[in-house]
Parts: sequence; C-alpha cells; structure tokens
Amino acid sequence: MAITALPPDTDADIARVTEALAMITPRWNVRIFLALSGPPLRYSELAAKVSWLQNGQLHPKLKSLCDAGLVERTEHTARHVTYGHTERGAALLPVLPVLVTWAEEHLEKADRPLPAIEQIEDSLTLLTRRHAAAILWVLKSRQEVSGRALARIVMPSSDWTNIYPPLRQLVADGLVDTHGIGQPYRLSAAGDGLGPVLGALSAWSVGQPLDQAAHHPVWGHPQAKPGPRPWLSSQPRPTPRALPPARTPQPSPAWHHRDLFSHATTARPKAAIPAGGPRR
Repeated sequence: MAITALPPDTDADIARVTEALAMITPRWNVRIFLALSGPPLRYSELAAKVSWLQNGQLHPKLKSLCDAGLVERTEHTARHVTYGHTERGAALLPVLPVLVTWAEEHLEKADRPLPAIEQIEDSLTLLTRRHAAAILWVLKSRQEVSGRALARIVMPSSDWTNIYPPLRQLVADGLVDTHGIGQPYRLSAAGDGLGPVLGALSAWSVGQPLDQAAHHPVWGHPQAKPGPRPWLSSQPRPTPRALPPARTPQPSPAWHHRDLFSHATTARPKAAIPAGGPRR
C-alpha cells in the first residue's frame, strides 16, 4: 500500500528505510545489538553486559530484535540457549559507524566528549520523527518545495495543514531550512549530509552491499556525464593552468564494534559546526 504520492519504487524505498530505523531506534536496542557482537551469548552473559537494564527489561527487547530478524535464538538443549546476530543483523553493523561520522560532523557540540553509542542514539532520534524520511526524500529530489506541495506528496490522503508539525520539528532539529512563513523548504547542510546514512540503510534493506549506497538514485552521487558542447570553428584556447598536486588517498578508519561504546576519536580534524546546527 502506497504511503506517499511518489513513484512506487521510491515509496517502497522510503517504507523500507523507515522500517529499518524502527527496528533499532527503540531505547536500548542498539546497545543490546552491539553487546551481541562476537560469539553467541547465553542470556545471563548478555544480561551481564547490559547490566544497566532492570529486571524484566532485557527479555522483551531481545524478543523484538529476534522478531525483526536481527538476532537469532539458538536452543542447543533445554538448558542451553544462546543469542547472536543473524547474517542480516551482522550486515547492519557497518551502518552504525556511518551514523557516528554524520553526527560528529553535523550535530551540535556537546559539553563533554560523547561515546559513539550516544552519537548513534542521538542521530536515530532525529531520523525517526514522523514523516521524516518521506520529507527528506522529497526535498532532496526537488531542492525546494512549498508546504502545500510537500503535503500533497508526503501525505496525499490527509489535510494538507498536517504537514506543518513534522516540518516544524525537522526545522527545529536542523535538518530542514526555510526563510519563514510562506517560503519554500529545503534541506539544510546537515539534512543533505545524510546521504551516506540513508543510502546505506536503503542498500541494507534490500540486501545489497553497503558500497551500493553511493549509487542510490536520490542519496547517491552518480558520476555526472558532460553535456554536448557546441562546435566552434574559432573556439579560443583556455590559458594553461598549473595542475594542483595530486592528493594521496587516505585509508578509511578501521572501526571496531567496541569503539562504539568508547569516546569518539579526535585524531582526524572535524569540520566546524555552525551555530544552530541539529540539536541533540
């Protein structure tokens, strides 16, 4: 069933990404999911790793992750049961450092160094606002859209004024910009910077390798083809310019799942975060 007035493929893509976010965003889910990185654990072993959970909190959270297909329960004997990642769950792990990278660059600075797990949780809170995925998709595709036009696309079966509460929230969160009442809406730099995150979630949701995120039709960065140039019999030659020195490619940072619970590294320089960026 279509949820927007967008083309069926785009509508299905938004629905899949929204579902993926809903699997991991509920409180403690990511921490439990990360605690299971490595060999399968017995329930008591897992409980010791997430000891901040009160009695009775772990079991329903664990069941929801099993129901989502991210964690599997293996009954070896009646008294020996273990929990571990499914193949699909393990494939989701590399998306989490992408969230950390986005948060370090775009979220407002905290008063203290934040563990990567908190960066992930703060980011997920912003991305799971109601209608957030659909609004972000439309703004990325169409650059600038009025509130009324956005409502017709995002919530075609609802009163168009219902678009404004989620829009105001995304503006307050720093993902969407506008010049004021009656003016069109567009993605902020932080909203536009979500490309790697949403592209990776889209690739994961259809079982593709995460490196396919760069080819996403909305959030990817396809290589632009130069347009045809007119032929001129007396076309002037440009003045030669010195070539810039070649840049040495830098290796990608090696992420370890344990790093997600530690303070984010400060070894690499970070872009300055402008005032009024996405709040936590």
